[in-house]
Amino acid sequence: MNGAEKILVHVDKDLEALIPEFLENRRADVDAIGSAAGAEDYETVRVLGHSMKGSGGGYGFDELTEIGAGLEQAAKAKDGAAIRAGLDKLVDYLARVEVVYEEL
Repeated sequence: MNGAEKILVHVDKDLEALIPEFLENRRADVDAIGSAAGAEDYETVRVLGHSMKGSGGGYGFDELTEIGAGLEQAAKAKDGAAIRAGLDKLVDYLARVEVVYEEL
């Protein structure tokens, strides 16, 4: 992790039971997107990016929404370099994100 700063995300305590699985699913997305990109399966990357874009903000992970939107657009453009850059952002984000549960 090379000493990179943690990314704190404040999430409603009511969502505490859902967040670990949500983040684990995003980690699974890393592998799925990497495999799809390697196979030039842009539709799979687009769908996964679109899903991430839609769900991230709902759980308080606005940066995931932005990363998902970028992946979706890169897939629509069939831009492998942009997909890899988005994937790198996703990996970095997931490595640094730390959830703080609180009453919101």
